[in-house]
Amino acid sequence: MIHRLVLALVAALAAAPVAAQQVESTYTDLDLNACSVVNSDDFGTTWTCSGYKGIPVMVAEGDLRFFVSYGLHAPTEKAAEQTPPPFNRLGPRIEWRMSNAEGGWKPFATILRFFVADAEDSSKEHQLLVVTRLGTGTTCHVAYVDATANADANELARDAADDLVPGFDCVDEPEIVGDFKAWDN
Repeated sequence: MIHRLVLALVAALAAAPVAAQQVESTYTDLDLNACSVVNSDDFGTTWTCSGYKGIPVMVAEGDLRFFVSYGLHAPTEKAAEQTPPPFNRLGPRIEWRMSNAEGGWKPFATILRFFVADAEDSSKEHQLLVVTRLGTGTTCHVAYVDATANADANELARDAADDLVPGFDCVDEPEIVGDFKAWDN
């Protein structure tokens, strides 16, 4: 009887969906004064910064817009060419979404706050959370969350990272999540 119960339990566990992987956040500061200048000319500046556990963070500024990419191949990733369309500046912290899916905590996405200029009133800014997928050859913007228009913007951005990143194809345009007024889309 116990043998049948054990077999039934093993069969039930094998048929049950795998428990959701554990996901957490950790944070690092983004202070360009603490980063190294890689290149600077009349058209802009490129910095390299240290992210979570030394992961390279490349920040570039040109035409009053910032571009942020991650990893050893940051300059060649799609994220290195992506920025919100309006003039913008960066927030001071990067949120790293981490999963323990592969036997250790590994970041799979970041969330970074951008301050973007209002198209109609240059004295106003919108706060925009940019969700970026991490991975060699797959580092790209996945979602935009207007933090000015959504009271729960941080949770929306975390949900977007957790739900959209695993199946996101960097050929696609980033998804708009929640209410959006940051620019005409």
